[in-house]
Amino acid sequence: MDNSNLKSENPIGIFDSGVGGLTVAYAIKKALPNEKIIYFGDLAHLPYGEKSPEAIKAYAKDIVNFLLSKKCKSIVIACNSASAVAARTVARQIKNKAILVTVIEPTAKYVANNYNKQEVGVIGTKATINSCIYPNTIRKINPTIKIKTKATPLLVPIIEEGFKNSIISKETLSVYLSSNELKNIQAIVLGCTHYPIIKAQIKEYYKNSIEVIDSAKLVATELRNLLSKKGLLNTLKNPKHEFFVSDYTTVFEKTARIFFRSPIKLKQIKL
Repeated sequence: MDNSNLKSENPIGIFDSGVGGLTVAYAIKKALPNEKIIYFGDLAHLPYGEKSPEAIKAYAKDIVNFLLSKKCKSIVIACNSASAVAARTVARQIKNKAILVTVIEPTAKYVANNYNKQEVGVIGTKATINSCIYPNTIRKINPTIKIKTKATPLLVPIIEEGFKNSIISKETLSVYLSSNELKNIQAIVLGCTHYPIIKAQIKEYYKNSIEVIDSAKLVATELRNLLSKKGLLNTLKNPKHEFFVSDYTTVFEKTARIFFRSPIKLKQIKL
């Protein structure tokens, strides 16, 4: 793909249905401190995991058009559900206008390279689990790995409603993680970018006996490598990030402030 029309000073666009993508945005901010980030949280349509593939594709196309209008040099789909069902649609839409990164590929590569002949669990939304994107992508790289999946749809609304690290999240996790589908695993993939927000509770459940894999750092590393390879790394000092939402929630604003450790001004727009 020819990206010769892209400029290093252009921003990085990131989108998700809610606060989950902020885990990816924060990792990118740490790995690429000189890059300006434009984040779009589609709060009006969350959670994506309960929506049809057709609806998710439609939301993604509208958001990508918005990010392209902002001249983003890269677009990161910071949502497993959207990455699973809409990545091909978005790739055709973007063509050579930006560099596309999803949360699936870097995570699948990591699992394939580090868990040969082992059993690995994946938890995620219904949309992500039903798509079989993780088993299919990992097995293409390493067919010796056994992937065990479990849909955990209650976790996103629990997090979005501000009940992270509570008795509610702890007991819900216990029910999900103790299921037969996840028996005897050597690692577990957090197949939703919301889940790193409750990563500590997940590690506590397993008593730190297995690796809990989240995609945020893996995606940030992948993006840094791609931008470096194409000569598109920015040298901007103290970039001013922008946050757009399709609907306003106090939980999103508070979470964004925690991650970015600065005042956040949300701009609400209708696509």
